Amino acid sequence: MSTIRQRLSVKEKVGYSLGDMASNLYFQTFVIFMPIFYTDVFGLAPAAMGTMMLFSRFWDAANDPIMGVVADRTQTKWGKFRPYIAGFAIPIAIAGFFAFSTPDLSETGKLIYAYVTYILLMMMYTAVNVPYAALMGVISPNSAERNSVSQYRFAAAFIGQFVVGAVTLGLVQYFGSGNEAYGWKMVMALYGVFAAALLFGTFSLTKERVLPTKEKRNKIKDDLKDLLKNKAWVLIGLATFFQLTYIVMRGSSTTYYFRYFVGDQELNFLGMHIDLGYALFASSFITTGTVATFVGALLTNTFAKFFSKSVIYSRFLIISALCSLSFYFLAPDNVILMYVLNALVSFFFGSVSVTQWAIYTDTADYGEWKFGRRATALIMAASLFALKMGLTVGGSIVGWVLQGYGFEANAIQSAESLQGIRLLMSVFPAVFGIVGGALMLFYPLNDKMMVQIEEDLTAREAASEAPEN
Repeated sequence: MSTIRQRLSVKEKVGYSLGDMASNLYFQTFVIFMPIFYTDVFGLAPAAMGTMMLFSRFWDAANDPIMGVVADRTQTKWGKFRPYIAGFAIPIAIAGFFAFSTPDLSETGKLIYAYVTYILLMMMYTAVNVPYAALMGVISPNSAERNSVSQYRFAAAFIGQFVVGAVTLGLVQYFGSGNEAYGWKMVMALYGVFAAALLFGTFSLTKERVLPTKEKRNKIKDDLKDLLKNKAWVLIGLATFFQLTYIVMRGSSTTYYFRYFVGDQELNFLGMHIDLGYALFASSFITTGTVATFVGALLTNTFAKFFSKSVIYSRFLIISALCSLSFYFLAPDNVILMYVLNALVSFFFGSVSVTQWAIYTDTADYGEWKFGRRATALIMAASLFALKMGLTVGGSIVGWVLQGYGFEANAIQSAESLQGIRLLMSVFPAVFGIVGGALMLFYPLNDKMMVQIEEDLTAREAASEAPEN
């Protein structure tokens, strides 16, 4: 590792964070809107959509470790990871545009088109986000400084999430003027332009500082063995799978919940009467949750003064899941309670999101400390594999449950179908969230141990760089 201990500038922290803003223009769209786009606009059956997501995302998730191995072994004058962020900025924008296009094809043709375009989109997402996640592990050798970078990252992610939640449905209506298919295509074209510009910003404003010993080149099999023996990574990796299954299942169900179960409602608050149609209700609900997530993320450093990162992650994830479970008991006209509970779900999840990536960079340090080898990109790639498997399973379950409970797109739903939608918004995701939080109760690293690891690694490096007598 490098001995550089300088504090990162605000400019560089902001520059790094731009990449997560770009990623969330896609990720939030995947989580919240892609299932309902495929069933209600593109025309796929829910079960076909669920199976397509399972296969496509599994294929994509399998590419993450490969991308990590490739990035770890890349050497350019711009570093290991930054060139990929810039190099795939435009390809991911193009892939997003075609994934949300609706060609005039047969049912079989549409399914094939969905498979091909979705796989390409997720592969481009991998090509950008594996190096981007790894970049945080080498932007500074200091754990506390990386934690600060993580906060900037999620502040920017909040902006991306806010934009997607607040304006997407409105923009679809604006561009489409009654043609949802055209509206979605134009929205993704717009998001692609902004995302590419943000990714170029990350490339331009950041540096890579932590490098492996030049004369030492890790064998791939050794890196993989270290990863599987890294108990800290295994636990946060498993927890990430359950965490993402929880939040993706809940996020993907939101639009179905409001379109088919809640319907149009009137909000009476402080003497005001607001008519809430589907688009406004769903958008304001998502936006309220995004703001609460941001507040939770901002307060993470305050919570960290009293609790270790793993404690924040585990307890807050469990509380968030329990608040989500409460949605099962709400009636369609419990408007205020919906907003309040969603704010609580999102507030506690905000700190979970911030601590998650800081924990992953700690596991990279722990792996180097324990095994004498560093493989930052592989750690992050395997972490994205766990994340995408949660994304895969969460999205697939939504499609399968909808089909199993008799969902019919763009139609009045049966009582059984509405029951399935309610369970997808409450009980089913909550189970995964609780399990994910429970796993992290066994996480072995605390803040005191991370200070010792950092000191030991610094001492090792100083010893290796000292001149021989």
